[in-house]
Amino acid sequence: MHQILLDKHLWIASATTLAIGITLILLLHHFFFFFGERLTKRRKSISGIALLKQVKLPTRVILIFAVAAPILALAPTSGMVRAILLHAMELGAIAAIGWLFIALARFLSRFVELRYQTDTTETMLARRVRTQVRVMQRVANVTIVTLTVAVMLMTFPSVRQIGASVLASAGIAGLIVGVAARNTFASLIAGLQVGLTQPIRLEDSVVVEGEWGWIEEIETTYVVVRLWDLRRLILPLTYFIEKPFQNWTRTTTQLLASAMVYADYTVPVEAVRQELCRVLRETPLWDGHTWALQVTDLTENTIQMRAMMSAPDASRAFDLRCYVRERLVHFLQDKYPQCLPTRRGRLAISKEELTVTS
Repeated sequence: MHQILLDKHLWIASATTLAIGITLILLLHHFFFFFGERLTKRRKSISGIALLKQVKLPTRVILIFAVAAPILALAPTSGMVRAILLHAMELGAIAAIGWLFIALARFLSRFVELRYQTDTTETMLARRVRTQVRVMQRVANVTIVTLTVAVMLMTFPSVRQIGASVLASAGIAGLIVGVAARNTFASLIAGLQVGLTQPIRLEDSVVVEGEWGWIEEIETTYVVVRLWDLRRLILPLTYFIEKPFQNWTRTTTQLLASAMVYADYTVPVEAVRQELCRVLRETPLWDGHTWALQVTDLTENTIQMRAMMSAPDASRAFDLRCYVRERLVHFLQDKYPQCLPTRRGRLAISKEELTVTS
């Protein structure tokens, strides 16, 4: 009876100590982050606020495990139960540390992205840096998760024995794993290639599979292309390494837009050229760099005039092409309707037919 009462008192003492310890560490954690957030907000430190937000939960969990582990080690439990509890605490602490590293990687990625916003003047540099950072962040996340799981598994004695046997036969095991995970490794390597060489970047204007759109997301194994009609085209990351595609904004966002206009041979080309100049000067879609109007082809009935003009990006180039085409057609209809495409023919009537008709 005395032993039972003693164990009961020890359990109560252990539970009380555990509750008090966790409460105190949570209070200290709360006050630390409370004053840290107030200080960063007062100094208007965006990076400080983001850092505290990212590490708040992981550090709280780590502190709980750090306090609970030594208290549970002194709890009046059997050796097997104590070993199971401590092992569970060890696994939880390892997972929380991995979570903290992922949070730090996310913070670093966000910190760099905030310094290179796409609405700055150096848009190309911003897109290049943001693409590299996002790809590297995802690679870092995969690496951290893999290492965390590996460390957690290595805490099991049986897994350590399996690991030793695998290392002893690393050649065969590596061959089997390499064949089984070939696509996964190919995607990870492609992600590194995209991040370093950057054949595509976020918000690049591309033409893939006969579709025009923008690079919306670059994930670990796939890329999301936002098409012009707001559909999404999902492509594997290896596609942009192995297959040809068009990147309209690889070095600059500026593009040349062209609009074809067909008219009769009697059209005054110089008047149409002056009208094109006037139309371009009136619209903000034109960036003011380049324009031209040339007769590029002749058919038996019409001439082909090509209007060339520069635009700051692919979206406005499309709008400018449509706008110029509409305005030039309206100009011909209003000023030179006789110069619209017509089909000519010669009607031959003999004198006998005229006599019969009359």
